[in-house]
Amino acid sequence: MNYKITVLPGDGIGPDIVSEALEVLKVIGKKYGHSFELTEADLGGIAIDKHGVPLPQSTIDACKSSDAVLLGAVGGPKWDTVPGNLRPEAGLLGIRAALGLYANLRPAIIYNALKDASPLKSDIISNGIDIMVIRELTGGIYFGKRGRLETDGVEAAYDTEMYNRTEIERIAKVGFDTAMKRGKRLMSVDKANVLESSRFWRQVVEEVAKEYPEVALSHMYVDNAAMQLVRNPAQFDVVLTSNIFGDILSDEASMITGSIGMLPSASLGATKLGLYEPIHGSAPDIAGQDKANPIATILSVAMMLRYSFDLPEEAGAIEKAVVSVLDNGYRTVDIASAGTTVVGTKEMGRVIREAIK
Repeated sequence: MNYKITVLPGDGIGPDIVSEALEVLKVIGKKYGHSFELTEADLGGIAIDKHGVPLPQSTIDACKSSDAVLLGAVGGPKWDTVPGNLRPEAGLLGIRAALGLYANLRPAIIYNALKDASPLKSDIISNGIDIMVIRELTGGIYFGKRGRLETDGVEAAYDTEMYNRTEIERIAKVGFDTAMKRGKRLMSVDKANVLESSRFWRQVVEEVAKEYPEVALSHMYVDNAAMQLVRNPAQFDVVLTSNIFGDILSDEASMITGSIGMLPSASLGATKLGLYEPIHGSAPDIAGQDKANPIATILSVAMMLRYSFDLPEEAGAIEKAVVSVLDNGYRTVDIASAGTTVVGTKEMGRVIREAIK
């Protein structure tokens, strides 16, 4: 079977980690008899430098003609002074919207071999952590009306948080469907005690819940959720939330696992076309130095195989290889501890490829 993938290496360490992920994909293709047709395109700061915009139309066209998109990372201080609509991050928001990717799935897992890397006390994580954060991706305050004005003679700025029924219903269904495949527990996170948009969010989620009587639905205010994630993370299974709250909580969830360099993500829509990327930044200070952790990107490839290509066995092979390598003591510098074997980006990619059975 042939699969078309658009590859967006991006900025900073993006090319370093994507390169290793693609080498893993080659091993999967050879082992299982698949072929992967790769097309490279520009997104983010590199697109600004080459095309003057963070998201060229040619990149959108390439992504739309693919079965899946693999992204490295975007951004860096080099582009901090450009206008907001031309920043590298605007390209990331733009490609999600252009592809209709409204659901972001971010797993946060503590691997047994990395428990010591978690900043949480051992008694808090003794039962392990396996959380799936589902973040609405194309609505809310990041896409609402915004601007600057003068009010009462003083300069001001505003951003608008708004969700319509369709946007909430479709992300809620992703949440409930995911819960059905896991522990049948869904925590919807909002700020319904203050925000009207959150009250509407809660109303619609409760209506959708009637279609999933097997799923236990509960609600939590976002400030309490942020506290509970570090106090008792094991209570969470599937977390459903809005764009801005999901952005914050998923990063928090990732850090309690020990390293932001370990966790992948999938951005999905109404079709099988998805965008897969590590949740960490571009880390331009270590770009090209063979220091970056490629595991999150490699695990993003596993998510691609599972969600866009319906290849769960192949996805599982990658995930098991990562666990095996960690259990054998291999670490990049960001997750290293006493007694472990510290390796670079390329060596970590190599040992994961060799561990694929």
